[in-house]
Amino acid sequence: MSTPRVLPVGEHALLVELPDGDAAGALHAELLRRRAAGTLPAVTEIVPAARTVLLDGVADPPSLAARLTTWEIPPLTEAAPETVDIPVRYDGPDLAAVAALWGVPEDAVAGIHSAAEFRVAFCGFAPGFAYLTGLGDRYATPRRDTPRTAVPAGSVGLAGPYTGVYPRSSPGGWQLIGSTDAALWDPHREPAALLTPGTRVRFVPRAPR
Repeated sequence: MSTPRVLPVGEHALLVELPDGDAAGALHAELLRRRAAGTLPAVTEIVPAARTVLLDGVADPPSLAARLTTWEIPPLTEAAPETVDIPVRYDGPDLAAVAALWGVPEDAVAGIHSAAEFRVAFCGFAPGFAYLTGLGDRYATPRRDTPRTAVPAGSVGLAGPYTGVYPRSSPGGWQLIGSTDAALWDPHREPAALLTPGTRVRFVPRAPR
């Protein structure tokens, strides 16, 4: 992996810029591994994004920044401590449009999507919303030309290289291929988010209602 660019953010945070999502995921995994092993200097939060990782609550940012540029970061592996299965009814209103974009029959979309193993690359947009990678470039899907003003909670959508599940009703422009009853965000649960960065995810087809 190429040397990351490390930028100061305020007095006690660092933003690490990486060349792509895989590199960001690999650094995030390495940071978590080192923290678990007790070899990472004190850091309050580690927040991955599409091509960056933010470290907040850093006691000595200049020292950690210098160390980060010397690390050998192993590539992301398939091994993960947790896999979450999410039952999905492939009944979304954009199913036919996605099938046409992919050049496959409509009833093939569920099989293609559920056969992939996804990983939570990062979270954002709304509490509990996770950006999942795993479909590959072949099935990258553009957003809708006209976003919906209200997407139902539990909707499973595609946008670019990502799959996401709407944790609550909100506006959105993702292509909706299915729905789930899984609770993506529950403030009474610990952790409140069902999906956290690094988690592996499988979508399991269920019969339509």
